[in-house]
Amino acid sequence: MNPNYSAYDIADWFLTKDSMTPKKIQKLVYYAYSWMLTLCNDDRDNLENRLFEEKIEAWVHGPVVPELYRLYASHGYNEIPKLDNRKFEFNAEISNVLESVWEVYGSFDGNELESITHQESPWKKARVGYGPLDSCNENISDEEIFDCYIQRVAN
Repeated sequence: MNPNYSAYDIADWFLTKDSMTPKKIQKLVYYAYSWMLTLCNDDRDNLENRLFEEKIEAWVHGPVVPELYRLYASHGYNEIPKLDNRKFEFNAEISNVLESVWEVYGSFDGNELESITHQESPWKKARVGYGPLDSCNENISDEEIFDCYIQRVAN
């Protein structure tokens, strides 16, 4: 399944649930991508099923889709308004993943989600060799995402 959606579509879906900061939307989009990658692929050597094509980088404050960062940068630390009257045509599998991510992570704020991602191997491994406040645009690898989250699915 090739992605028919963009990170923007996924962000908009979450924004129909509530208003939120750019930091929070970044982390929710990251988790949606990660869960889809993990749940919809059989093994790390054949990761063809992706939610979107944009890359996710290991920035100081956690995983970031640079295109989304640029879109929402003007909001700073302020919330992006909730979107009303927006309809999506996701298949059942994608809808279930998005709803599950919202159920698990939707009650956290951006700082809490940042803290959670900082404790997980995909972000940590992408930042090897960088200090805590060093700029970094290393991609978080799909294989690393799969390896991290498949362990949770198996347990």
